[in-house]
Amino acid sequence: MNRFDHRRILVTGAASGIGQATALRLLCEGGHVVAADISEEGLATTRSLAEEAAAADRLHTLVLDIGDENSVISGLRQAIDTLGGLDVLVNAAGILRGAHTHETSLELWNRIITVNLTGTFLVTRQALPTLLAGGRGVVVNFSSTSTAFAHPYMAAYAASKGGIQSFTHTLALEYAKQGLRAVSVAPGSVKSGITDTTASYLPSDTDWSLFSKMSPLLATDQEAGSAPMAGPESVAGVIAMLASDDGAFITGTEIRIDGGTHA
Repeated sequence: MNRFDHRRILVTGAASGIGQATALRLLCEGGHVVAADISEEGLATTRSLAEEAAAADRLHTLVLDIGDENSVISGLRQAIDTLGGLDVLVNAAGILRGAHTHETSLELWNRIITVNLTGTFLVTRQALPTLLAGGRGVVVNFSSTSTAFAHPYMAAYAASKGGIQSFTHTLALEYAKQGLRAVSVAPGSVKSGITDTTASYLPSDTDWSLFSKMSPLLATDQEAGSAPMAGPESVAGVIAMLASDDGAFITGTEIRIDGGTHA
């Protein structure tokens, strides 16, 4: 079943992790996808994986810095021109950096907010006119389990993701009459580019006991460090549902995907 035949899709953060898995899933369901990311090398990997799946003919890649307004304006123009329109936007790009809150510099705080929250806003703002023109546009944003459950050393990250969640609710209400749906996914205990590098961004004196309640109830088949994780495909499948007509009555909410970590 190709739920995305003739659907035009932009996925940010598509050079690795969940963004990459999402781009590949939507390609394999018939979508025409622009995979965008700041990493040109990672995008080359995405293309190689699409070639292995015999879906590369519908994939376009785009080097994009979502934290830079000029890059977003020119990149979105290029993506929309390449696709001939836009039906689905998946804002998967983001960064995580950790620090004791009392040692978090304003520079670090602003960097995380700029990429995660402002970047999501900038891409969405530029995409909205084209998404609305089709009458059934979909925006899928990336929140996090950190918005509702304490994740130590991640105050700026949690604040940015909480902002994205609130932003998504506003989009859903403001544009519902024009056919737009807006939903957030909140992954947790899912292997991604962020989880693979989290330990390197945490303080040297990290108290690992603070993470003791952050293990999934369901069985997993992967790890990040020694933490049990599900594969990024577990989120990509949910996004495929939300962005397709199977999710046609879902908007203005968030879906937590964490294997019961925060049950």
